[in-house]
Amino acid sequence: MENTFSLKFLGTSACEFSPKLSSEYKDCFDKDARRSSALLFNDTFLIDCGIYVLESLRIADVAIENIKNVFITHLHRDHFIKENLQKIAKAAKSPINVWVREDADIGEVENAKIIKMKSFEKYRVDEDLFVVGMPANHDPNSCPQHFIFEKNQKKMYYGCDGGWFLNKTFKFLSDADLDVAVIDSTVGDYDGDFRIGEHNSISMIRIMLPSLKTIKAIRDDSVVILSHMAPSLHKTHAETEKIAKEIGALAAYDGMEISI
Repeated sequence: MENTFSLKFLGTSACEFSPKLSSEYKDCFDKDARRSSALLFNDTFLIDCGIYVLESLRIADVAIENIKNVFITHLHRDHFIKENLQKIAKAAKSPINVWVREDADIGEVENAKIIKMKSFEKYRVDEDLFVVGMPANHDPNSCPQHFIFEKNQKKMYYGCDGGWFLNKTFKFLSDADLDVAVIDSTVGDYDGDFRIGEHNSISMIRIMLPSLKTIKAIRDDSVVILSHMAPSLHKTHAETEKIAKEIGALAAYDGMEISI
């Protein structure tokens, strides 16, 4: 059976980056040298276009002129750089769609249609892909949102940057029956971090996953992927990978590819 979602993790970092990126890893990926959080799926759909996205696309050997839709989680610079979006749009063969929360003001972008999304409303992206945006628990001034993508009766949740869930979003996830969930994991496996009002720690995710199963947002066989990790707040990738496995999840890394 053909896979519905083919994912390429172009970046898996929170807002800090390894100094090694400007030297030995400038032209390659490394599991412990994370770039700004971004995901490409099914070759033409891009989530976020932050500081390193053009470099990541080059390293991944992705032809940017084939990108047709860009989904923006929020307007912080590690997720959204307008100049990078403009370069992607300019390279496109035809006008691209840029999806932002309805209160996000990014101005005009040449060769792009800006689609302002109302929360919890389902939009048709193409003939068989749909998207819903949901408000996220993050800096409200950045217009944050998470997504559910639906294609061929399979569903993918993407929720990088945002701690826990807002009440309406959590209720909306009830009975979502997600096949894959990409979850913010900014903070490592320890307690007491001051960021939990807008970012998840692995300790928090350890609590969240059983609750998501209780409300039937995910199943026992759903693929859970941790991403958006701050390098200074985590152990090495190899160690984080082991911790993630213990809670039934995968730890993403730059260059990781997976099909669902």
